[in-house]
Amino acid sequence: MSAEPRPEQAQGEPRPGHEVPPRHVLILGGTTEARQLAQALASDPSVRVTTSLAGRVTAPVLPPGGVRIGGFGGVAGLAEWIAGHDVTHVVDATHPFAERMSFHASEAQPLTGVPLLALRRPGWSPQPGDDWTFTDSLAGAAQLLPGVGSRAFLTTGRMGLHTFAHLTDTWFLVRSVDPPEGPVPPRLETLLARGPFTLDDERELMARHRIDVLVTKDSGGCATAPKLTAAREAGLPVLVVRRPPVPQGVPEADSVPAALHWLGRARAA
Repeated sequence: MSAEPRPEQAQGEPRPGHEVPPRHVLILGGTTEARQLAQALASDPSVRVTTSLAGRVTAPVLPPGGVRIGGFGGVAGLAEWIAGHDVTHVVDATHPFAERMSFHASEAQPLTGVPLLALRRPGWSPQPGDDWTFTDSLAGAAQLLPGVGSRAFLTTGRMGLHTFAHLTDTWFLVRSVDPPEGPVPPRLETLLARGPFTLDDERELMARHRIDVLVTKDSGGCATAPKLTAAREAGLPVLVVRRPPVPQGVPEADSVPAALHWLGRARAA
């Protein structure tokens, strides 16, 4: 079981006897990139780093540095926390589909004047041999699914399963870190697992469950990309939910090194 953050970490407070570092970076986390950025910053004695997690996963993998879990209470609450904890830089490294937090960060920025960066991993692109159909929402994927396949590997997360609950003729394999809650499809098998997943794992899983369609979000990244290769090799169709809109005017980095470069430039400015 993952250790709970210490009280001083949960509030992002400095340890007794230590001066507050000149920079305090707030990472809006929940992604592999957020953990990697926290790891890189934690080794710098001139930086105090706090990662904020939404709290949707029961036992999250905690990054180094300070950790807080839970929401801020909207835009005003986020701005108040940033000002009250002497945050000097904010990095939005939330999941590409965690759109609400990204907009809250964008709207809080002019209230605080604290520089904001969006760390967004590149999305996936279809390769030769792929059979992808794009849709703008989970509801769109649910509407298309019955005409595409009958045994679906659904990798869109447990929070949106209610969207597929009315599909009584489709068999679903769902993979998530925590058990699903709320309305779910009647023909459902749940696999509790945390990535990354290997190509061999994905090949075996799809073959064993006789999957004939993959449903996924365009999350990007390497941790869950092997399922796309396995689907391509098996000639399976893939329903891909496009990413939601992102706030305009926020500078972006597509990698942890690029985010570190931005932080270095912002410090010098």
